Amino acid sequence: MSNSSEILAILEYMEKEKQISRQDMIESIASAIRNAAAKSSHAGYDLKIEINPRSGALKSWAMLTVTDSVADPTTQIHIDKAKLLKPSAQIGDVIEREIDLSNLGRIAAKNVYQSIIQKVRQFEKERIYDDYKDVVGDIVSGTVRRREKGAFIVDLGKAEAIMPKRECVMGEDYAPGERIRCLLLEIDNSPRGPEIILSRASYKFVRRLFDLEVSEIADGSVKIDAMAREPGYRTKIAVSSSDPRIDPVGACVGAGGSRVKSIVRELNGEKIDVIKYSPDPKTLLEECIKPAVAKNVKIDAANKLISFEVSESDLSIVIGKRGSNAKLTSRLLGWKLDIAKEASVEIGLDEKVAQAADSLSNILPHLSAEKTALLAQNGLVSAEAFEDVEAHELVEMGFDAEEAEKIINAVREYQSQ
Repeated sequence: MSNSSEILAILEYMEKEKQISRQDMIESIASAIRNAAAKSSHAGYDLKIEINPRSGALKSWAMLTVTDSVADPTTQIHIDKAKLLKPSAQIGDVIEREIDLSNLGRIAAKNVYQSIIQKVRQFEKERIYDDYKDVVGDIVSGTVRRREKGAFIVDLGKAEAIMPKRECVMGEDYAPGERIRCLLLEIDNSPRGPEIILSRASYKFVRRLFDLEVSEIADGSVKIDAMAREPGYRTKIAVSSSDPRIDPVGACVGAGGSRVKSIVRELNGEKIDVIKYSPDPKTLLEECIKPAVAKNVKIDAANKLISFEVSESDLSIVIGKRGSNAKLTSRLLGWKLDIAKEASVEIGLDEKVAQAADSLSNILPHLSAEKTALLAQNGLVSAEAFEDVEAHELVEMGFDAEEAEKIINAVREYQSQ
């Protein structure tokens, strides 16, 4: 390691490939050599080490205190010997005596290399934090490297990041080499160094997508007042504007739905409901559950509880699969919900079939009365009632697979229009 060409090679490599300055590396190498010398025949010496940044040449000196009675030859030098090195030496002076560290030995040299490697890792960790600390909360792009225990390891270019299983969206999968966009959620300063945590499941990811897609949100003329997300299923977002000339919902949806469609594509088809915000919980609830209608609404402010009723046909829409829609609405409002079916006189099957036939005539004009009755028996009496219904559920009701697929596709096309 005392070879100047070796040191110069290290300085040049670290500067070019690792972006670590020569001065930083010189200090690290000098410190490593000093530590290695302390474990060799030079143990006990107070060493001064200099490395030439241009040539890599290493020089070292033992720092010795001048005395007339030497008790420790590693830190002291007799006045007579001192005068041979420096004629003007006085007792109490500290003088430098050049020493040769070329014979530190292989073990000591190995220690030097290990110390340098540790220092390089430390530099890299510090640089990762410095490079990405200002990007927390922003969307980053990277390449999927591999999958480990349900987590994705993503190469961001300057560093590797991890998207833990808890921050992944159920059903999304990415192959090695595939490009991916994520939210840089946080930098976790663990004992092993900074770990960059990514997320696609956080509601903040959707919020940032709206920031980037909707210029009115970016400039502050439209405000996101509340959000709730069930990753991979649905996001509800409530928006407002202080400018009466701006329609906040229209701004977020975009012409022909262009803006919100772009975000839905990024979220692999996750549904997004954009509603107009209101500080009044009853008004916000009504906006939130449209096209369903809330009836007999009662507000218990002390317990932050809203009780209301909906018609039988609206009940499944308001509650959603496994209660997910109700949970989202509750989270968005910040209130607990008590949802009940509206008490009503039971109507006969013939009337249900008539209602279904009337409601579904524009969507499924060729559906037979028998098939319409089958839908009505299962509560599917309007386009809205088909929310989250899948083809296999129609098969379970008695439709054949091809017919079930046609019905679902026709309803979906009608809803998209």
